[in-house]
Amino acid sequence: MELAYIPSPSRGVIHLGPIPLRGYAFCIIIGVFVAVWLGNRRWIARGGRAGTVADIAVWAVPFGLIGGRLYHVITDYELYFSEGRDWVDAFKIWEGGLGIWGAIALGALGAWIGCRRRGIPLPAWADAVAPGIALAQGIGRWGNWFNQELYGKASDLPWALHITSSADGRVPGYYQPTFLYESLWCIGVAFLVIWADRRFRLGHGRAFALYVAAYCAGRFWIEYLRVDDAHHILGLRLNNWTALVVFLLAVAYLVISAKKRPGREAVVEPAAAEDADAVEGAGEADAEAKATAEGKDTARDTTKAKAEDGAKDGSGADGKPDLAKSDKVEAKKADAAKAEPATKAEPEKDAAGAVDDKATQG
Repeated sequence: MELAYIPSPSRGVIHLGPIPLRGYAFCIIIGVFVAVWLGNRRWIARGGRAGTVADIAVWAVPFGLIGGRLYHVITDYELYFSEGRDWVDAFKIWEGGLGIWGAIALGALGAWIGCRRRGIPLPAWADAVAPGIALAQGIGRWGNWFNQELYGKASDLPWALHITSSADGRVPGYYQPTFLYESLWCIGVAFLVIWADRRFRLGHGRAFALYVAAYCAGRFWIEYLRVDDAHHILGLRLNNWTALVVFLLAVAYLVISAKKRPGREAVVEPAAAEDADAVEGAGEADAEAKATAEGKDTARDTTKAKAEDGAKDGSGADGKPDLAKSDKVEAKKADAAKAEPATKAEPEKDAAGAVDDKATQG
């Protein structure tokens, strides 16, 4: 008897009236929202517009879902087209079965269409969403837990996964929880890309290439633990070969891109850069107009102050002597000077008259 293990859910779907709510679908939806949210934050930090990531995701996500399902159906065609199988099940995406390789490939096509419509470079957008995609994968893998699928070899580890379903050839027991390993690995890849992007300022698609290479490295050893049916080539599962080839391509892109186009894009969204320039120009114009108005107010106040001082000391508003006022002052002084001798002469005349009168009387 196992003392510790990871239990499997008794069922992967609950019904809200006639509407089925599936754990697998919820995990995918939550993963998409997390990827768009984180991608939007990173896009804005690099100078892009808010909402651009979501607008392009409208193209990328449906393409990715179709591509993921096509890859699964093509590589596991016997599940849908062999004797006793119903080919209609190939469209039942909610029952599980998405190949990440097809999802990334066709999702990139959808993203390219969206980027082309917005006039932005696909590599820059891919760099922004790369860690978000890794987180979305980590969340999405819990959908496999709800469906009791993608587990590994039999195990007696304390964290072994307890499979209880016997549908589709499952054998109840305790197995390696490969879904959990991949979920944790993807979360680690997301943090690795974020760190490397900040440390080395990755650009021109190199952050996305790092995500792809790191994911493939983990997928290779996790795939080796799985026991579900798969096509083998030279003793290795098909997904092992796919991971190996894609890993080499991603590393080659990292090396070649770093040599040909070092550094990071200066502008990731031309329209956003134009908006920023317009806002900056408007701010400078406002500052200039404000400075001009303040200058005029200062000059007006200075002129007024000088005029007041001039009224007190007889000078003009420009600080120079007011000649008109000076002439008037001088004229008044001259008139006063003329009037003063006449005033003094009258008393003298009166005194002389008095003497003459006395003489006459004598």
